[in-house]
Amino acid sequence: MAVSTHAVAPAPPGPHPVDVRPPLRRLVPLSLQHLLVAYAGMATMPLLVGTALDLPEDRIRLLISANLLVSGLATLLQSLGVMRVGARLPIVMGSTFTAITPAVLIGGEHGLAAVFGATIVSGLVTLAVAPWFGRWLHLFPPLVTGTVIAVIGFSLVPSAAGLVTGGHGAPGGRGLALAAVTVALVVLVERLAPPALARFSVLVALAAGTVLAVPLGLFDGSGVADAHTVTVPDPTAFGAPAFVVPAVVAMLVVQLVNMVESVGDTLAVGQIVGRGDDAPTVVRALRADGVATAVSGALASFPVVTFGQSVGLVSVTRVRSRHVVALSGALMVVLAFVPVLGAAVAAVPGPVLGGVSLVMFGMVGAVGLRVLARADLTDSRNLLTAALAFGLGMIPVGAPDFYAPLPSFARTVLDSGIAVTGIVAFALNLLFHHTPRFRKDDTR
Repeated sequence: MAVSTHAVAPAPPGPHPVDVRPPLRRLVPLSLQHLLVAYAGMATMPLLVGTALDLPEDRIRLLISANLLVSGLATLLQSLGVMRVGARLPIVMGSTFTAITPAVLIGGEHGLAAVFGATIVSGLVTLAVAPWFGRWLHLFPPLVTGTVIAVIGFSLVPSAAGLVTGGHGAPGGRGLALAAVTVALVVLVERLAPPALARFSVLVALAAGTVLAVPLGLFDGSGVADAHTVTVPDPTAFGAPAFVVPAVVAMLVVQLVNMVESVGDTLAVGQIVGRGDDAPTVVRALRADGVATAVSGALASFPVVTFGQSVGLVSVTRVRSRHVVALSGALMVVLAFVPVLGAAVAAVPGPVLGGVSLVMFGMVGAVGLRVLARADLTDSRNLLTAALAFGLGMIPVGAPDFYAPLPSFARTVLDSGIAVTGIVAFALNLLFHHTPRFRKDDTR
Protein backbone atom coordinates (compact mmCIF):
# COMPACT_ATOMS: atom_id res chain seq x y z
CA MET A 1 0.00 0.00 0.00
CA ALA A 2 1.38 3.39 -0.97
CA VAL A 3 1.80 5.80 1.85
CA SER A 4 1.34 9.47 1.15
CA THR A 5 4.35 11.55 2.00
CA HIS A 6 2.61 14.90 1.62
CA ALA A 7 3.07 16.99 4.72
CA VAL A 8 -0.09 18.11 6.40
CA ALA A 9 0.03 21.71 7.50
CA PRO A 10 -0.79 22.06 11.19
CA ALA A 11 -3.98 23.86 11.98
CA PRO A 12 -3.41 27.46 13.04
CA PRO A 13 -3.40 27.68 16.80
CA GLY A 14 -6.58 29.20 18.21
CA PRO A 15 -7.19 30.81 21.57
CA HIS A 16 -6.93 28.61 24.63
CA PRO A 17 -10.35 27.39 25.84
CA VAL A 18 -9.84 29.48 28.99
CA ASP A 19 -9.84 32.64 26.84
CA VAL A 20 -12.78 31.71 24.60
CA ARG A 21 -15.94 33.76 25.16
CA PRO A 22 -19.04 31.59 24.53
CA PRO A 23 -21.98 33.10 22.64
CA LEU A 24 -24.45 35.00 24.82
CA ARG A 25 -27.11 32.27 24.67
CA ARG A 26 -24.66 29.92 26.44
CA LEU A 27 -22.71 32.48 28.42
CA VAL A 28 -25.63 33.62 30.56
CA PRO A 29 -26.92 30.21 31.74
CA LEU A 30 -23.37 28.94 32.29
CA SER A 31 -22.68 31.98 34.48
CA LEU A 32 -25.92 31.43 36.38
CA GLN A 33 -24.69 27.94 37.29
CA HIS A 34 -21.67 29.42 39.06
CA LEU A 35 -23.77 32.10 40.74
CA LEU A 36 -26.41 29.70 42.05
CA VAL A 37 -23.85 27.21 43.36
CA ALA A 38 -21.81 29.90 45.15
CA TYR A 39 -24.58 32.18 46.45
CA ALA A 40 -25.47 30.12 49.52
CA GLY A 41 -21.90 30.28 50.83
CA MET A 42 -21.62 34.00 50.18
CA ALA A 43 -24.83 34.81 52.04
CA THR A 44 -24.30 32.31 54.85
CA MET A 45 -20.99 33.67 56.18
CA PRO A 46 -22.19 37.25 56.93
CA LEU A 47 -25.53 35.87 58.10
CA LEU A 48 -23.86 33.63 60.68
CA VAL A 49 -21.56 36.39 61.92
CA GLY A 50 -24.38 38.92 62.13
CA THR A 51 -26.66 36.48 63.95
CA ALA A 52 -23.93 35.46 66.42
CA LEU A 53 -23.28 39.14 67.23
CA ASP A 54 -27.03 39.76 67.63
CA LEU A 55 -27.10 42.45 64.96
CA PRO A 56 -30.44 43.90 63.83
CA GLU A 57 -31.85 42.57 60.59
CA ASP A 58 -31.07 45.70 58.56
CA ARG A 59 -27.39 45.48 59.55
CA ILE A 60 -27.22 41.81 58.56
CA ARG A 61 -28.67 42.73 55.17
CA LEU A 62 -25.92 45.33 54.78
CA LEU A 63 -23.28 42.69 55.57
CA ILE A 64 -24.74 40.36 52.93
CA SER A 65 -24.90 43.13 50.31
CA ALA A 66 -21.31 44.15 51.03
CA ASN A 67 -20.17 40.55 50.79
CA LEU A 68 -21.86 40.07 47.42
CA LEU A 69 -20.33 43.30 46.13
CA VAL A 70 -16.82 42.35 47.24
CA SER A 71 -17.17 38.76 46.00
CA GLY A 72 -18.30 39.98 42.59
CA LEU A 73 -15.47 42.48 42.26
CA ALA A 74 -12.93 39.89 43.44
CA THR A 75 -14.26 37.33 40.94
CA LEU A 76 -13.92 39.84 38.12
CA LEU A 77 -10.36 40.67 39.20
CA GLN A 78 -9.35 37.02 39.53
CA SER A 79 -10.87 35.85 36.25
CA LEU A 80 -10.05 38.82 33.99
CA GLY A 81 -6.90 40.09 35.67
CA VAL A 82 -5.42 43.58 35.83
CA MET A 83 -1.73 43.77 34.92
CA ARG A 84 0.01 41.26 37.22
CA VAL A 85 -2.96 40.78 39.53
CA GLY A 86 -5.43 37.94 38.97
CA ALA A 87 -4.94 34.35 37.83
CA ARG A 88 -7.01 34.81 34.64
CA LEU A 89 -8.66 31.45 35.33
CA PRO A 90 -12.31 30.48 35.90
CA ILE A 91 -12.20 31.01 39.68
CA VAL A 92 -15.10 32.32 41.77
CA MET A 93 -14.15 34.32 44.87
CA GLY A 94 -16.09 34.75 48.10
CA SER A 95 -15.82 35.13 51.87
CA THR A 96 -14.38 32.21 53.77
CA PHE A 97 -15.98 30.19 56.56
CA THR A 98 -12.55 30.03 58.21
CA ALA A 99 -13.05 33.61 59.38
CA ILE A 100 -16.42 33.04 61.09
CA THR A 101 -15.17 32.15 64.57
CA PRO A 102 -12.41 34.82 64.71
CA ALA A 103 -14.84 37.44 63.35
CA VAL A 104 -17.41 36.61 66.03
CA LEU A 105 -14.79 36.66 68.81
CA ILE A 106 -13.21 39.90 67.61
CA GLY A 107 -16.58 41.51 66.93
CA GLY A 108 -17.90 40.59 70.36
CA GLU A 109 -14.88 42.08 72.14
CA HIS A 110 -13.82 45.01 69.95
CA GLY A 111 -16.71 45.52 67.51
CA LEU A 112 -17.01 44.82 63.79
CA ALA A 113 -14.84 47.84 63.01
CA ALA A 114 -11.88 45.87 64.44
CA VAL A 115 -12.79 42.89 62.23
CA PHE A 116 -12.75 45.08 59.13
CA GLY A 117 -9.47 46.76 60.15
CA ALA A 118 -7.82 43.39 60.68
CA THR A 119 -9.17 42.25 57.29
CA ILE A 120 -7.55 45.22 55.58
CA VAL A 121 -4.17 44.47 57.17
CA SER A 122 -4.34 40.75 56.32
CA GLY A 123 -5.09 41.62 52.70
CA LEU A 124 -2.13 43.98 52.46
CA VAL A 125 0.17 41.37 54.03
CA THR A 126 -1.06 38.76 51.51
CA LEU A 127 -0.29 41.16 48.67
CA ALA A 128 3.23 41.71 50.05
CA VAL A 129 4.16 38.05 50.59
CA ALA A 130 2.59 36.65 47.39
CA PRO A 131 5.93 36.62 45.46
CA TRP A 132 7.57 34.54 48.21
CA PHE A 133 4.84 31.93 47.92
CA GLY A 134 5.68 31.69 44.22
CA ARG A 135 9.34 31.10 44.99
CA TRP A 136 8.42 28.36 47.45
CA LEU A 137 6.06 26.57 45.08
CA HIS A 138 8.61 23.79 44.55
CA LEU A 139 7.98 22.92 48.19
CA PHE A 140 4.35 22.17 47.26
CA PRO A 141 4.69 19.05 45.04
CA PRO A 142 1.66 16.90 44.09
CA LEU A 143 2.06 15.07 47.41
CA VAL A 144 1.26 18.30 49.28
CA THR A 145 -1.13 20.05 46.90
CA GLY A 146 -3.09 16.89 46.06
CA THR A 147 -3.66 16.12 49.73
CA VAL A 148 -4.72 19.71 50.48
CA ILE A 149 -7.10 19.87 47.50
CA ALA A 150 -8.66 16.53 48.47
CA VAL A 151 -9.27 17.66 52.04
CA ILE A 152 -10.68 21.00 50.82
CA GLY A 153 -13.34 19.05 48.95
CA PHE A 154 -14.09 16.30 51.44
CA SER A 155 -14.11 18.62 54.46
CA LEU A 156 -16.86 20.67 52.81
CA VAL A 157 -19.18 17.68 52.39
CA PRO A 158 -20.75 18.20 55.87
CA SER A 159 -21.75 21.74 54.82
CA ALA A 160 -23.58 20.21 51.86
CA ALA A 161 -25.38 17.90 54.28
CA GLY A 162 -26.21 20.96 56.39
CA LEU A 163 -27.95 22.53 53.43
CA VAL A 164 -30.09 19.41 53.05
CA THR A 165 -31.07 19.34 56.72
CA GLY A 166 -31.33 23.09 57.14
CA GLY A 167 -28.77 22.74 59.90
CA HIS A 168 -31.16 20.88 62.17
CA GLY A 169 -30.41 17.22 62.89
CA ALA A 170 -31.46 14.43 60.55
CA PRO A 171 -33.12 15.43 57.26
CA GLY A 172 -36.82 14.90 56.80
CA GLY A 173 -37.85 12.24 54.32
CA ARG A 174 -38.94 14.78 51.72
CA GLY A 175 -35.74 16.81 51.98
CA LEU A 176 -33.56 13.74 51.70
CA ALA A 177 -35.56 12.49 48.71
CA LEU A 178 -35.30 15.86 46.97
CA ALA A 179 -31.53 15.98 47.51
CA ALA A 180 -31.19 12.44 46.13
CA VAL A 181 -33.28 13.32 43.05
CA THR A 182 -31.12 16.42 42.48
CA VAL A 183 -27.92 14.36 42.55
CA ALA A 184 -29.53 11.79 40.22
CA LEU A 185 -30.48 14.56 37.79
CA VAL A 186 -26.88 15.79 37.59
CA VAL A 187 -25.73 12.24 36.85
CA LEU A 188 -28.47 11.50 34.30
CA VAL A 189 -28.03 14.74 32.37
CA GLU A 190 -24.27 14.21 32.35
CA ARG A 191 -24.70 10.62 31.11
CA LEU A 192 -27.65 10.83 28.72
CA ALA A 193 -27.88 14.38 27.41
CA PRO A 194 -26.00 15.55 24.31
CA PRO A 195 -22.75 17.37 25.08
CA ALA A 196 -24.28 20.79 24.48
CA LEU A 197 -26.86 20.16 27.23
CA ALA A 198 -24.54 18.20 29.53
CA ARG A 199 -22.62 21.41 30.19
CA PHE A 200 -25.74 22.70 31.92
CA SER A 201 -26.26 19.58 34.08
CA VAL A 202 -26.01 21.53 37.34
CA LEU A 203 -28.36 24.28 36.16
CA VAL A 204 -30.88 21.70 34.93
CA ALA A 205 -30.73 19.91 38.30
CA LEU A 206 -31.17 23.18 40.20
CA ALA A 207 -34.16 24.23 38.10
CA ALA A 208 -35.86 20.82 38.10
CA GLY A 209 -35.21 20.33 41.81
CA THR A 210 -36.75 23.71 42.61
CA VAL A 211 -39.86 22.86 40.59
CA LEU A 212 -40.15 19.48 42.36
CA ALA A 213 -39.84 21.23 45.73
CA VAL A 214 -43.11 23.11 45.22
CA PRO A 215 -45.53 20.12 45.53
CA LEU A 216 -43.34 18.73 48.33
CA GLY A 217 -43.87 21.89 50.36
CA LEU A 218 -40.13 22.63 50.43
CA PHE A 219 -40.18 25.85 48.44
CA ASP A 220 -40.48 29.16 50.28
CA GLY A 221 -40.61 32.26 48.14
CA SER A 222 -41.72 34.65 50.88
CA GLY A 223 -38.26 36.20 51.03
CA VAL A 224 -38.73 37.58 47.52
CA ALA A 225 -41.87 39.48 48.51
CA ASP A 226 -40.24 40.85 51.66
CA ALA A 227 -36.97 41.94 50.03
CA HIS A 228 -36.17 45.54 49.13
CA THR A 229 -36.08 46.27 45.44
CA VAL A 230 -32.92 48.38 45.54
CA THR A 231 -30.34 49.05 48.23
CA VAL A 232 -26.91 50.61 48.46
CA PRO A 233 -24.15 48.91 50.51
CA ASP A 234 -23.04 51.30 53.27
CA PRO A 235 -19.47 50.72 54.54
CA THR A 236 -19.88 53.54 57.10
CA ALA A 237 -22.74 51.81 58.91
CA PHE A 238 -20.31 50.04 61.26
CA GLY A 239 -17.89 52.92 61.76
CA ALA A 240 -14.39 53.47 60.39
CA PRO A 241 -12.12 50.37 60.41
CA ALA A 242 -10.21 50.02 63.71
CA PHE A 243 -6.77 48.47 63.96
CA VAL A 244 -6.49 46.39 67.12
CA VAL A 245 -3.31 44.30 67.48
CA PRO A 246 -4.88 41.06 68.84
CA ALA A 247 -7.54 41.22 66.12
CA VAL A 248 -4.91 41.73 63.42
CA VAL A 249 -2.84 38.78 64.67
CA ALA A 250 -5.89 36.48 64.70
CA MET A 251 -6.91 37.51 61.19
CA LEU A 252 -3.37 37.03 59.88
CA VAL A 253 -3.54 33.41 61.04
CA VAL A 254 -6.85 33.06 59.19
CA GLN A 255 -5.29 34.59 56.10
CA LEU A 256 -2.41 32.11 56.18
CA VAL A 257 -4.99 29.33 56.06
CA ASN A 258 -6.73 31.11 53.19
CA MET A 259 -3.48 31.40 51.24
CA VAL A 260 -2.89 27.65 51.52
CA GLU A 261 -6.44 27.04 50.31
CA SER A 262 -6.05 29.50 47.44
CA VAL A 263 -2.82 27.87 46.30
CA GLY A 264 -4.55 24.47 46.30
CA ASP A 265 -7.64 25.70 44.45
CA THR A 266 -5.62 27.64 41.89
CA LEU A 267 -3.41 24.67 41.10
CA ALA A 268 -6.50 22.42 40.91
CA VAL A 269 -8.23 24.70 38.41
CA GLY A 270 -4.99 24.97 36.44
CA GLN A 271 -4.82 21.17 36.26
CA ILE A 272 -8.44 20.96 35.08
CA VAL A 273 -8.27 23.63 32.38
CA GLY A 274 -4.76 22.78 31.22
CA ARG A 275 -3.21 26.15 31.99
CA GLY A 276 -1.99 28.07 35.00
CA ASP A 277 -0.75 25.37 37.38
CA ASP A 278 2.55 27.22 37.81
CA ALA A 279 4.27 29.68 40.12
CA PRO A 280 3.52 32.92 38.20
CA THR A 281 -0.20 32.13 38.11
CA VAL A 282 -0.24 31.31 41.84
CA VAL A 283 1.48 34.63 42.60
CA ARG A 284 -1.07 36.55 40.52
CA ALA A 285 -3.91 34.67 42.22
CA LEU A 286 -2.57 35.49 45.68
CA ARG A 287 -2.14 39.13 44.72
CA ALA A 288 -5.80 39.19 43.73
CA ASP A 289 -6.67 37.57 47.07
CA GLY A 290 -4.72 40.28 48.86
CA VAL A 291 -6.22 43.19 46.95
CA ALA A 292 -9.74 41.76 47.28
CA THR A 293 -9.37 41.12 51.01
CA ALA A 294 -8.02 44.63 51.68
CA VAL A 295 -10.87 46.18 49.68
CA SER A 296 -13.30 43.84 51.45
CA GLY A 297 -12.32 45.21 54.85
CA ALA A 298 -12.68 48.77 53.58
CA LEU A 299 -16.20 47.97 52.32
CA ALA A 300 -17.30 46.35 55.61
CA SER A 301 -16.88 42.73 54.66
CA PHE A 302 -14.64 39.76 55.46
CA PRO A 303 -11.55 37.97 54.03
CA VAL A 304 -12.00 36.70 50.50
CA VAL A 305 -10.76 33.36 49.17
CA THR A 306 -11.23 31.07 46.17
CA PHE A 307 -14.47 29.07 46.25
CA GLY A 308 -14.05 25.30 46.11
CA GLN A 309 -17.49 24.99 44.52
CA SER A 310 -16.21 26.63 41.34
CA VAL A 311 -13.41 24.07 41.10
CA GLY A 312 -15.94 21.26 41.20
CA LEU A 313 -18.27 22.95 38.74
CA VAL A 314 -15.51 23.53 36.18
CA SER A 315 -14.57 19.86 36.48
CA VAL A 316 -18.17 18.63 36.11
CA THR A 317 -19.22 20.85 33.21
CA ARG A 318 -15.83 20.98 31.45
CA VAL A 319 -16.52 24.63 30.62
CA ARG A 320 -13.11 26.28 30.93
CA SER A 321 -13.90 29.84 29.85
CA ARG A 322 -12.93 32.48 32.41
CA HIS A 323 -15.47 34.84 30.81
CA VAL A 324 -18.26 32.62 32.13
CA VAL A 325 -17.01 33.17 35.67
CA ALA A 326 -16.41 36.88 35.03
CA LEU A 327 -20.08 37.33 34.11
CA SER A 328 -21.10 35.53 37.29
CA GLY A 329 -18.97 38.09 39.17
CA ALA A 330 -20.78 40.93 37.41
CA LEU A 331 -24.11 39.36 38.39
CA MET A 332 -22.97 39.25 42.04
CA VAL A 333 -22.35 43.00 41.90
CA VAL A 334 -25.87 43.50 40.55
CA LEU A 335 -27.31 41.33 43.34
CA ALA A 336 -25.53 43.52 45.92
CA PHE A 337 -27.63 46.49 44.80
CA VAL A 338 -30.88 44.60 44.03
CA PRO A 339 -31.72 42.44 47.08
CA VAL A 340 -34.96 41.21 45.52
CA LEU A 341 -32.89 39.33 42.93
CA GLY A 342 -30.68 37.92 45.66
CA ALA A 343 -33.79 36.76 47.50
CA ALA A 344 -34.94 34.97 44.33
CA VAL A 345 -31.60 33.16 44.12
CA ALA A 346 -31.79 32.35 47.84
CA ALA A 347 -35.22 30.78 47.30
CA VAL A 348 -33.59 27.70 45.75
CA PRO A 349 -34.42 25.04 48.39
CA GLY A 350 -31.67 23.85 50.72
CA PRO A 351 -32.00 20.16 49.74
CA VAL A 352 -31.51 21.10 46.07
CA LEU A 353 -28.43 23.22 46.80
CA GLY A 354 -27.18 20.53 49.16
CA GLY A 355 -27.47 17.83 46.52
CA VAL A 356 -25.61 19.92 43.95
CA SER A 357 -22.99 20.94 46.53
CA LEU A 358 -22.39 17.30 47.38
CA VAL A 359 -21.45 16.69 43.74
CA MET A 360 -19.28 19.83 43.61
CA PHE A 361 -17.37 19.15 46.82
CA GLY A 362 -16.92 15.49 45.99
CA MET A 363 -15.51 16.51 42.62
CA VAL A 364 -12.99 18.82 44.30
CA GLY A 365 -11.90 15.90 46.48
CA ALA A 366 -11.59 13.66 43.43
CA VAL A 367 -9.44 16.27 41.65
CA GLY A 368 -7.19 16.28 44.72
CA LEU A 369 -6.83 12.51 44.58
CA ARG A 370 -5.98 12.75 40.90
CA VAL A 371 -3.20 15.23 41.69
CA LEU A 372 -2.03 13.08 44.63
CA ALA A 373 -1.77 10.07 42.30
CA ARG A 374 1.12 11.83 40.55
CA ALA A 375 3.20 11.41 43.71
CA ASP A 376 5.20 8.24 44.27
CA LEU A 377 3.05 6.50 46.87
CA THR A 378 5.23 3.40 46.76
CA ASP A 379 7.66 5.47 48.86
CA SER A 380 6.67 4.82 52.49
CA ARG A 381 7.65 8.38 53.42
CA ASN A 382 5.16 9.83 50.95
CA LEU A 383 2.50 7.39 52.09
CA LEU A 384 3.07 8.38 55.73
CA THR A 385 2.89 12.07 54.80
CA ALA A 386 -0.45 11.65 53.03
CA ALA A 387 -1.82 9.40 55.78
CA LEU A 388 -1.03 11.80 58.62
CA ALA A 389 -2.15 14.87 56.66
CA PHE A 390 -5.49 13.21 55.85
CA GLY A 391 -5.98 11.77 59.33
CA LEU A 392 -5.18 14.91 61.29
CA GLY A 393 -6.91 17.17 58.77
CA MET A 394 -10.20 15.28 59.00
CA ILE A 395 -10.38 15.43 62.83
CA PRO A 396 -12.12 18.86 62.87
CA VAL A 397 -14.60 17.57 60.30
CA GLY A 398 -15.63 14.47 62.24
CA ALA A 399 -15.14 15.88 65.76
CA PRO A 400 -15.68 19.67 65.68
CA ASP A 401 -15.12 20.02 69.46
CA PHE A 402 -11.93 17.95 69.54
CA TYR A 403 -9.74 21.00 70.24
CA ALA A 404 -12.24 22.75 72.53
CA PRO A 405 -9.93 22.62 75.62
CA LEU A 406 -7.22 24.60 73.79
CA PRO A 407 -6.88 28.41 73.76
CA SER A 408 -8.79 30.30 71.09
CA PHE A 409 -5.64 31.36 69.19
CA ALA A 410 -4.68 27.68 68.75
CA ARG A 411 -8.20 26.70 67.72
CA THR A 412 -8.13 29.34 64.97
CA VAL A 413 -5.71 27.08 63.12
CA LEU A 414 -6.51 23.61 64.46
CA ASP A 415 -10.27 23.88 63.89
CA SER A 416 -9.57 24.20 60.16
CA GLY A 417 -8.96 20.80 58.63
CA ILE A 418 -7.55 22.52 55.54
CA ALA A 419 -4.97 24.40 57.62
CA VAL A 420 -3.94 21.29 59.55
CA THR A 421 -3.62 19.27 56.35
CA GLY A 422 -1.51 21.93 54.67
CA ILE A 423 0.80 22.36 57.67
CA VAL A 424 1.29 18.62 58.22
CA ALA A 425 1.80 17.77 54.53
CA PHE A 426 4.18 20.70 54.02
CA ALA A 427 6.20 19.98 57.17
CA LEU A 428 6.57 16.25 56.54
CA ASN A 429 7.46 16.74 52.89
CA LEU A 430 10.10 19.24 54.01
CA LEU A 431 11.39 16.82 56.63
CA PHE A 432 11.58 13.78 54.38
CA HIS A 433 12.73 15.36 51.12
CA HIS A 434 14.32 18.76 51.76
CA THR A 435 16.27 18.32 55.00
CA PRO A 436 19.68 16.71 54.26
CA ARG A 437 20.17 15.57 57.82
CA PHE A 438 17.12 13.33 57.65
CA ARG A 439 17.16 12.41 53.96
CA LYS A 440 17.23 8.72 53.11
CA ASP A 441 18.07 7.54 49.63
CA ASP A 442 16.33 4.17 49.91
CA THR A 443 12.71 3.77 48.93
CA ARG A 444 11.00 1.42 51.28
